[in-house]
Formats: sequence, structure tokens, C-alpha cells
Amino acid sequence: MPGRGRGVGCRMVVLLTLLFALQTQAQNAAPEKPKVTRILFLLDASGSMMAPWEGQPRWNVAKRMLSKMVDSLNAYPNLELGLRVYGHQFPNSEKNCQDSRLEVPFAPRNAKAIKDKLTTLKAQGNTPITYSLEQSANDFPTDKASRNVLLLITDGLESCAADPCKSSLALQRKHIFLKPFIIGIGAEKDFGRQLECLGNYYNAADVKTFRTVMDDVIAQTLSKTTVTVNLTDEAGRSVETNVNMTFVNNVTEQPEYNYVHYRDAQGKADVLDIDALQSYDLVINTVPPVRQANLVIKPGRANVLTFKTPQGTLWLQNPQLTPNPYGTVQAVVRDPQRNTVASFPFGTKQKLLAGNYEVELLTLPRITRRLAVKQGQELTVTYPAPGTLNITSDLKGYGSIYKLNDDESQTWIYNLPDGGSSKMNLPMQAGAYRLVFRTSNSTSSKFTDVRNFSIRSGQTTSVAIFGK
Repeated sequence: MPGRGRGVGCRMVVLLTLLFALQTQAQNAAPEKPKVTRILFLLDASGSMMAPWEGQPRWNVAKRMLSKMVDSLNAYPNLELGLRVYGHQFPNSEKNCQDSRLEVPFAPRNAKAIKDKLTTLKAQGNTPITYSLEQSANDFPTDKASRNVLLLITDGLESCAADPCKSSLALQRKHIFLKPFIIGIGAEKDFGRQLECLGNYYNAADVKTFRTVMDDVIAQTLSKTTVTVNLTDEAGRSVETNVNMTFVNNVTEQPEYNYVHYRDAQGKADVLDIDALQSYDLVINTVPPVRQANLVIKPGRANVLTFKTPQGTLWLQNPQLTPNPYGTVQAVVRDPQRNTVASFPFGTKQKLLAGNYEVELLTLPRITRRLAVKQGQELTVTYPAPGTLNITSDLKGYGSIYKLNDDESQTWIYNLPDGGSSKMNLPMQAGAYRLVFRTSNSTSSKFTDVRNFSIRSGQTTSVAIFGK
């Protein structure tokens, strides 16, 4: 025995040493490297870009604005730019649907390379938007920690019988890039409706708007956005916390952030860094959950979101009976529309949103309770201690147990093992019951044995079955 004590002590020392090492490692971990943001400009150089726009070709305006934009971004830290162009290598008469090329790969401070390349290009060809999107997947380095942004500048729709919206969604789901920006230049409103499915669409109907939109898109991309979530009771007091929250990308339907809500000693919720270049639904994982679709998050702002999530506690308390013949009893919780909200065992406490519920106790027979859970209060639910039905016969056969109701009707509650031995001990709630049984070797239904019996809490009732 002394040797065993030393072994336990050694294991405890090793465990504590490991925990201390892990804690020290976490505390001394190097600060997280800032994320690299990569912006890929996808520029339309199709023949239609040579159409006049306020006295000059759209192509000239787009190149000039883009040159100014990359110049202004050149000094930003942790920012890399790239340029892909389509429709510039073959004349429109060839209808080339693979006329797309990465002209300037990603690199920091590469404004000069982009501006120099723009001076050598001419607009002349087709509009293979889908092909260009798919090719852009190879343009971004395989760096999972980066923010990949795609900005499409176009004056036309897909011309190659392909579906750019489907491709954009597929690439977002693969985390190739975030929700893209699309700037339609010199475009009509109907034109924009066909491109909205690609991402965040902006209609730059005139040159001044084009300039404003470009600035706005870059500001959204580079500005820090925070979100604070306040969880309140019915009176609007921020008293709820320690609840799991999931920010779900409502384009890809994938979870982007999982947090457990936190409030400090002063009751203030903490500030979360959220990427505003995606659109979200927020799922507050109370029981039942609260879901807010299409969160309004303003880029570059300190957003404060408030949701009512008043909660009370349901305590499923076992009766004072040891041992419990049932073992573990489960309960099913349903909302007023009888949708199942949760299922958990007796002996646990569970927070629920304040409201009305139906709780079904999976005793034998089942017990249903209708109750109201109130904010900040604990509601106890239990059940009377069961008794035990002891069937003493070992005859094989077929039978069922019914509960006898006050109006002398009967309600089925249990089938004996089909064709097997009837001998058993069965925990049941107190009440009046009926056992209906026929042995397997009986030659007629008329040889069915019917016996009434009663169950009392904490007591055993024996019932004998005889063959006929």
C-alpha cells in the first residue's frame, strides 16, 4: 500500500508539472502576428471598356483611378496588392473565354509595378468573369491566416455562358477570398441586379461616384471593426453572460467565430474583433437558441449589439430514494408549439430562456408537466418515488401493461418482451394498472390472462401469471 501511495503522488506531481508548463507556455507565447491583407484587383479590359464615359473611355478612367488607389495604399503595413486582367490579350472577334491573366503577383509596396503594367494594356476582348474568378484561386498564396479580398471592376456581364455567382460562392466556401466587392462602372440598375449575387455590389454610374466607391471599399477593407454583444433580461439590463455565441457566415453558412460571452467585474461585455467584409447571422446558443439574421455591422466602427436573452434555471431533482429503481431518468423539454427544445437527465440543472414549456419525464408511465421558467429564478421539477412491479412467473408469451384511469378506461404504457420470459422487476409510478398476457403455447385468444394490480411508492407489488 505505501508503494501505491507513492505512485499516485508521483503521477500528481507529473500532472501538476505539465499543467504549470502549459500555463507558463501560454502566458509567454509570442504575440500573434498581424494578419496580412491581400487585395486582388480584377480589372475588366473587354472591348466595351473603350466606350465613352463623360468624355473619355471608361478604360482610361478605370486605369487612372486604379493607379491613384494603389499609390495611396503603397505605404500600408501588412498589405499586399495584385492585379489580374481579363479581355486584354485577344480581340473581341475571337470570343476567347480564357482571356485572363495575373499581370502583377502579390507583393508588398508594389504600386509602381501595377501602374507600369496598366500603361501597357489595352481593352479589346471578351468578358470571361467566371473563368477569371476561378483562376484567381491560384493567385492568392496558401496562407490561411491572411485576409484575401477580391475587387472586381467591370462594365459588363459574363459573356461566356458560365455562372460567376456559383463560382464566387464556391470560392468563398473554400475560404479562397472573403465576400468580393464588385464595382459596376457606367452601368444601369438592371446590370447591377445580375451582379449582386457575386458579393457586395456598387453602382458607379458616374466618374465621381466611381472615385467615392473605390475609397469606400478600401476603407471597409482596411478599417478595424469591433462588436460588443450585450445580453439582457426582459427589462433591458445586461445581466446575462457565459453563453456560447456563433457568428455564422450567411453566404457560406459556415461558422466564422465561436465565443463564450464574457462580462467583466463592472458588468461590461468585452469587445470582439469581427471582419466586416463578411455578412453574418448571430446564433446565441441559449436553450432554445436565439438567432439574429443579417447582423448590421458597420465597417470601421465600434458596433454595439443588444439582444434579450432572459434565462431561468430548471432543476431536475431526483426523488429522495436510494437506490433509484429507474437508474437515470431523462426529461424532454418542448416549447408551446411542441418543438423539442432539449433533453437532459435528472440530477442536472439547465438554463432555459424565460417562457412556457412542456416537460415530459420519461418515467413509466411518462409524466407531463407544463411550467413557466422565469428570469433569474430556479424552478424545481421532480417525480414521486417509484414502486416496483415483480412478475413472478417465468412463462413465455405476449403481454402489455395499461394504466387504469379514473373513468375506468385504460391507457397502454408498456409491452412485455415479445415472446420472451415474463419474469421481471419493473420500476413504475404509483397508481392502478392492468396486466394483459397470453402464453406463447396457448391455442386461442380466449386464454388471455387479465390481472389488475396497484403500485405504491417505495414498495414492491408481485403479480403471478398462470397459463391457461
